[in-house]
Amino acid sequence: MRIAMMGTGTFAEPTFEALLAAKETVVGLVTQPDRDAGNKRASTRQTGIGMAAIAEAAGVPVLQPESINTPEGVEALTALAPDLLVVAAYGQILKPAVLAVPKLGAINVHASLLPKYRGAAPVAHAILHGEAETGVTVIRMSPGLDAGEMLAKQSLAILHDETAGELEARLAPIGARLAVEVIQKLKAGPVAGEKQDPALVTKAPKLTKDMGLIDWSKPAEKVSRLVRAMQPWPTAYTFVHRPGKEPERVLINRVRKLGPVEGLTANSTAVGTVIELDPDRLVVPVYDGSSVIEILELQPAGKKRMTAAEFLHGHPAEDGMRFGAELPLS
Repeated sequence: MRIAMMGTGTFAEPTFEALLAAKETVVGLVTQPDRDAGNKRASTRQTGIGMAAIAEAAGVPVLQPESINTPEGVEALTALAPDLLVVAAYGQILKPAVLAVPKLGAINVHASLLPKYRGAAPVAHAILHGEAETGVTVIRMSPGLDAGEMLAKQSLAILHDETAGELEARLAPIGARLAVEVIQKLKAGPVAGEKQDPALVTKAPKLTKDMGLIDWSKPAEKVSRLVRAMQPWPTAYTFVHRPGKEPERVLINRVRKLGPVEGLTANSTAVGTVIELDPDRLVVPVYDGSSVIEILELQPAGKKRMTAAEFLHGHPAEDGMRFGAELPLS
């Protein structure tokens, strides 16, 4: 069976490596073009070894079209004469003309328990919505977004403090194993899939930078989930306000929820206002002032990522120091 791999980033890499390790006939790799960090179209996927680097080391031809859906892209894919496409986090929706190239169609390794979280950011949305578990589903691709028949599925518990990047790293090897298992079944003959229940469909749209803005009036659990879901991209953010100074934008990389704080009750302290429990800790009331978030790691604009203690050495806490939106909410 001639296989063309399509994927970008660290979620796709284990699947590609598993195909090569299994001695499958991989006739080509289709991956996103290399992006400059300043390019508006830069990929937001985590990068590891690099899909192109893996392909080059294995002697696999590499295609990096701006769009695989153009006539030129379809022509280049057709020239590989694949029997099957194996897709994992490729980053483009495949049009019918692309799906029609391989005679056995295409399978997609998707990082959710479909039909939940169809779309570009399933791992982040699972964390954001407080799911206890997620997983990987391998589907037979169809023109609908992540709507194909399910060929294999495995669940995985979400750890209470892990980020989207950390969870994706645990899901990727599961997807690789399931993909190889499905391919072995396809070699033996037609494989019956399970249809997705339309009533259970939820969406996981692409993340945007604006989604990372922290609303300190939300409960501590929701603030914590937002910070975890936005890692490694686009990263949660807020603004630090100091009396008499302009607001300063800071990225919030890691936080934790604290238990009850003595003397802190609903409406006793304005949300987002730093309270001084310790000179080296950033503790912030949220929701109605009765629950608390501790900021563990953050990154001021133009600076390196640092601990709360390192931040406070250069930005000592003072009365009235608070975190919030750049401008007061109307």
